[in-house]
Amino acid sequence: MPMYDYACGDCGEFAALRPLAQWRDPAPCPQCGAMAGRIVGGAPAISALSSAVNRARAANERNANEPRSTRGGHGMNCGCCAGPRSRGKTRTSADGAKSFAGARPWMISH
Repeated sequence: MPMYDYACGDCGEFAALRPLAQWRDPAPCPQCGAMAGRIVGGAPAISALSSAVNRARAANERNANEPRSTRGGHGMNCGCCAGPRSRGKTRTSADGAKSFAGARPWMISH
């Protein structure tokens, strides 16, 4: 539900959480109980969105005009920046059976 701003003639301005269906209706003042008209100053603040959704939406809007280009960098698995690859720990015995040193001795090799 959005927060709407209202102006009470006696108490001043206040904000109230109201359903969207009641956006035109006056709201009771929390101090004196008199019906107060809505102040139309901008869009209502929707409080149901989490901060993670708000951050994602802001990042999406910020990057909509300037998407990142990957052409200047290296592609995936290019090999030039990753450094030397380590060899696996697989050992093969004389009869062709494989063993994995220290990994999972209970696993059966094919």
